[in-house]
Amino acid sequence: MNPITNPVMENLLTRRSVRAFLDKPIPREELDAIVKAALYAPSGMGRQTWQFTVVTDRAKIQALAAAVEQELGRAGYNMYEPEAIIIPSNEKTSPYGMEDNACALENIFLAAWSLGVGSVWINQLRDICDTPSVRSLLTAWGVPEDHTVYGIAALGYPAGPAKKDVAKTGTVVFAD
Repeated sequence: MNPITNPVMENLLTRRSVRAFLDKPIPREELDAIVKAALYAPSGMGRQTWQFTVVTDRAKIQALAAAVEQELGRAGYNMYEPEAIIIPSNEKTSPYGMEDNACALENIFLAAWSLGVGSVWINQLRDICDTPSVRSLLTAWGVPEDHTVYGIAALGYPAGPAKKDVAKTGTVVFAD
């Protein structure tokens, strides 16, 4: 299959999850642009019942990683030591919250990649975001208590080159 070539398709086809980051801050302007992309993601019926919480303090990020490590019994868990995380949260009562946040996360990953920032989806909070050790951190950072966290974007500059030739497989059927 020969894809159409343009900057958007190039970004879509080259983005990869990054699990090793440089110790290099992400400029505020870039974080603002990445969050703006999240705000423009589709949402069920246009309700936009989400919130995006950006954390750039590495000690705070590692405090969350330690709470996840404790709750899930995952020794050494560190969320890949990112420079920043973006926490999309959504009203617990929103019938489209999980889907809306997934769309927002994809926009975050693609926007980040277009700026040379790597990312990876952190999915551990979905079932533990209301445990006391995790919720106390989220609440302190301004995540509303009536919100669920379905996933987090861990962000940073890649510590090495992205894998270029990762085979993508799946079945495609055109039912013309």
